[in-house]
Amino acid sequence: MRYIGRLLGWILLGINGIVVLFLLLSAYSPYITPQEHPWLSCAGLAFPVFLLLTILFFFFWLLIYRRYTLLSLLAIAGCWEAVRTYVPVNPFADEKPEHAIKILSYNTMAFSMGERHTKEKPNPTLAYMAASNADIICIQECIWMDKIKKKDVDYALRNYKYKHYHPIYKGVNGLGVYSKYPILSATPIRYESHLNGSIAYQIKVGTDTLLVINNHLESNKIAEADKEAYKKLMDEPNEENLKAGSERLLKKIAEASVIRSLQADAVAKVIEDFKGQGVIVCGDFNDSPISYSHRVIGKQLDDAFVASGNGLGISYHRNRFYFRIDHIFTSKNLKAYDCTVDHSIKASDHYPIWCYISLK
Repeated sequence: MRYIGRLLGWILLGINGIVVLFLLLSAYSPYITPQEHPWLSCAGLAFPVFLLLTILFFFFWLLIYRRYTLLSLLAIAGCWEAVRTYVPVNPFADEKPEHAIKILSYNTMAFSMGERHTKEKPNPTLAYMAASNADIICIQECIWMDKIKKKDVDYALRNYKYKHYHPIYKGVNGLGVYSKYPILSATPIRYESHLNGSIAYQIKVGTDTLLVINNHLESNKIAEADKEAYKKLMDEPNEENLKAGSERLLKKIAEASVIRSLQADAVAKVIEDFKGQGVIVCGDFNDSPISYSHRVIGKQLDDAFVASGNGLGISYHRNRFYFRIDHIFTSKNLKAYDCTVDHSIKASDHYPIWCYISLK
């Protein structure tokens, strides 16, 4: 009986070791170039699963055989930066200064799929943005539909003197910015994409010229059939569904990851070349915090949510996909306060993300 217990302990320790290896692989997957290893580069999506398993093993060994807890502790220490990036905790954040500006980034899902905007029944995403008191609003999926027109959006956001709209592929998609500060220039960032894009704005805030980049990077193009396969996988996680569903989704995610990596490189080059006073990068990255795109775009910047937010910050919340794929970055000479993924409005498949920013 004692021999069986030891054997079982060794087997569990071996499983713990495999989990730790996958945890480290997922944590460092942002350093894998998607163009060379598209499937491996997506390992970051599994990071929370392996992190949770590692924590469970820690508590298991704490009750059974404390010496083996060292394996989990070393693993978590080895990927602490990824842990901090994925689920930051900032309980003692600094209070924002009075001169801080508020920036809001929101994928509006075409303004709640073109829901009509009237005085009696305001469009929910428009009403939210108008009441946000943000100084700069960056919009993704800024699309005019039958029931809502550009004039409706401009009127709802009439307190914003400066605005710019950039249509993508004949208006099938679009990016917009509404600002209380002068927009000096708006330059599309050149990269390959039919339905997505990035715009670099130079905005005059007081005596400073800030580079504000609004992004909507390549989507994973998850069709309804893919969502059904994923739902079936979640409801009935048997071997057949697991193989069919995971292969189907991973193929699409890997293909999109390759395209996004090139887009991220292009955005990173614009950031590197900017010689102004400060940089703010925001938008729908369609990528988690543990990803190549997040790392490359943010390598000279600070993630506002990591610096001043708390928790998982889930920003995409439909079809049982729950990830933080909307981000705000700031240059090192700027400081972010109270970064929040706002779950108070569910009119879009994304939650808005906002924060206050000031010069250090």
